[in-house]
Amino acid sequence: MQTKVLSSKKALAALLLMALSLWAVWSSVNNANAESTGTKAKASTTAVAATKTPKYIFMFIGDGMAAVQVNSAQIYEGSNKHNNIALKELSFQDFEAAGYQTTQDATSFAPDSASTATSLSSGFKTWSGTIGLKPVGNKSGNKAENVNSSEVPQTIAERLKKEKDMKIGIVTTVTINHATPAAYYAHIPSRNDYYEIALQMADSGFDYFGGGTINQPTGKNKDQKDAYKVMEEKDYTIARTKEDILALNSQSGKVYAVTPVTQDSGAMPYAIDNKPGDLTLADFVKKGIDVLDNEKGFFMMVESGKIDWAGHANDAKANIGDVLAFDDAIEVAINFAKAHPDETLIIVTGDHETGGMTIGQATTGYDTAFDILDSQKISYVAFDEIINEMKTKNPNLSFAEVMPIITENFGLVNNTTGDISRKGQPSYMTLELSDWEMARLETAFAETMSANPTDNEETDLLYGGYNPLSVTLTHILNNKAGIGWTSYWHTGVPVPVYATGARAELFNGAYENTAIYDKLVEATNLN
Repeated sequence: MQTKVLSSKKALAALLLMALSLWAVWSSVNNANAESTGTKAKASTTAVAATKTPKYIFMFIGDGMAAVQVNSAQIYEGSNKHNNIALKELSFQDFEAAGYQTTQDATSFAPDSASTATSLSSGFKTWSGTIGLKPVGNKSGNKAENVNSSEVPQTIAERLKKEKDMKIGIVTTVTINHATPAAYYAHIPSRNDYYEIALQMADSGFDYFGGGTINQPTGKNKDQKDAYKVMEEKDYTIARTKEDILALNSQSGKVYAVTPVTQDSGAMPYAIDNKPGDLTLADFVKKGIDVLDNEKGFFMMVESGKIDWAGHANDAKANIGDVLAFDDAIEVAINFAKAHPDETLIIVTGDHETGGMTIGQATTGYDTAFDILDSQKISYVAFDEIINEMKTKNPNLSFAEVMPIITENFGLVNNTTGDISRKGQPSYMTLELSDWEMARLETAFAETMSANPTDNEETDLLYGGYNPLSVTLTHILNNKAGIGWTSYWHTGVPVPVYATGARAELFNGAYENTAIYDKLVEATNLN
């Protein structure tokens, strides 16, 4: 009897085990189906988000910024210690889309800003020096006969204003009628016709201009009607003080916010030269968002133009400082996008590379020492101002009198007699100047002080038209840090593109710079 009971229990247990097994299988299949359905739903949602037309578009252009400028800023902010080499990630480097664009124009594989910005804004190649007009013939030149003035194409900003009723903002650290910002609102054979560009700016009807001043506001000969007055007649409010700029909002109407503090040629100061309380590029982006806020959305082009100017002058510390300030401005847009995640598109790129900047150069071998750049306190422009003032006060200024100023602002010293190379400590890893470096500085100082500086092929290559002492100082300091330069002009290397937000996936891959415009047309459904 006990045996039968045990057998019955075993049978019951077997039945229960079989039921549990069947339930487990059913549950697994059911969960898999649910997960599959959820995955499909998630994919579907992602697809919807990816194809959503952006309402808010930020186009960030680092003028002269290619991969090496970005990487140099990462290195400077990172760690250069042996066995602890690490980069600091910039805000835009984790964007979900990354690509690169080639930058040649209709003239050369080493293009200029007018033509490359035209490619970005309008989708076609043109002559170096030409803004917003298509070339004709096969002879380059910045005259009316070399462009097609009868068929004026529209920029992406002009189209979004006209066809989508979006508000438009143009921001730059350099003069507002310089080549890159002008490429979004002007159409002119020569980028040097600053006054005519300023008039086209006034006629654009764009809603927000911010940053640098107007170059040549009364024309080349200073005999034209003031362009600021023309702007006011076109119903623009000109905000010139920090207080007035910070008070601007969406009810301010059309606005031109002019930097209260200027440096070379009416631009904003280099970030390295900013004083506490000075407005930064990030401030102008924040204010642009306030002014442009509306139901139809906006397009804002933001240029960090002095990355390029520092590249021309071969000043790595000023260059890196402006890349980092550019990153701060991009962070403003990223924070805005967090509140509008499905409606915002942010693009970050450059128009070309400037200076042929390299990480690693002849004297440093496989070493770098970017921490040496910490010793530079001011830009080459600010140092020029100091030397020019000293020259004015004392036309017989000696190098010995200038050396303490060099040490104060660049950290370079001359404390060792004879050559400074030591076992285990190569000269390029120290701020101590070698005999050869001292000789270079003394020669450059003599050229700086001369009433008739030497004008020949050698000095052109050595100094590139810049103050001989300043550019020699930055070359020496840069070389000690492991940074080299090949040019005082632009180069033809490709430029990275980063994008995040609505339709960001369009910016993956490799393409020509004209494709940036085409991708924006597709993203915004302009036909």
